[in-house]
Amino acid sequence: MTDIVSVRDLRKSYEDGFEALKNVNLDIKEGEILALLGPNGAGKTTLISTICGITLATSGSISVGGYDTVNEFRAARALIGLVPQEVNLEPFETVINTVRFTRGLFGKPADDAYIDKILDQLSLSDKKNAKIMMLSGGMKRRVLIAKALSHEPRVLFLDEPTAGVDVELRKDMWDVVSGLKESGVTIILTTHYIEEAEAIADRIGVISKGEILLVQDKSELMAQMGKKELRIELSDPITDIPAELQDYGLALADAGQTLTYTYDTRGSRTGIRTLLNDLSEAGLQMADLQTQQSSLEDIFVGLVKETT
Repeated sequence: MTDIVSVRDLRKSYEDGFEALKNVNLDIKEGEILALLGPNGAGKTTLISTICGITLATSGSISVGGYDTVNEFRAARALIGLVPQEVNLEPFETVINTVRFTRGLFGKPADDAYIDKILDQLSLSDKKNAKIMMLSGGMKRRVLIAKALSHEPRVLFLDEPTAGVDVELRKDMWDVVSGLKESGVTIILTTHYIEEAEAIADRIGVISKGEILLVQDKSELMAQMGKKELRIELSDPITDIPAELQDYGLALADAGQTLTYTYDTRGSRTGIRTLLNDLSEAGLQMADLQTQQSSLEDIFVGLVKETT
């Protein structure tokens, strides 16, 4: 896949000396879903705003579809759709007129057939003549997406698209985003919900303190950085880990009923077979065994902790 967005040596600093972005380099592939994770104040929204031309960079360059976002702003911006965090819609206007108006702002000719297609894709067809004030929070967020898609962009930025949306609607939104990808739209989303990135993203980017820590294929990230945890439930609780098991780095939990062993999935040998043999030699009897793969959340938290 070719890159549709390219960010080079991007910096954003303010008069008080605060650096919101520090030499950010990022390539976004055409047709992918990239999830950008980071704690509050990490620079996610600043990065999106700068790519979209809302915020001016201190230095560096950005291109979208081959167009420089400063020297060829109109051409670059025409390729971008943005769904902001804030729901800021005219409450007394209808859904369809709201979307029509945004399309007109980009100089696109009227095309109700295209708008109807978007509304149908977002399950808004039956609400198209309803006033915005009559919609639920989840429906209003769908209208924001319809507005962002109204001028037929190739790149869609979703800044916290499911903030304040309940779990059921959040999963509906994941289906919407997956459907948009299938239609050829490149999607970049920021989120605080790590399960969101784990569910729908192709690649994961992690940003902290204005710096990109990594951008990697989701499955590769899980395989390379994930760890597995073996939980050994004992038949009888113990108060201390036997001396012959000290080298395994075991943790004692559940009032001495459970031993936890963490191992790297990249290793050629896990050490589990030896551990179980030594467990028997130490006179401990197992009642149950369970393994658990670390989640993306564990990986994310570990990366961010390294920068603090």
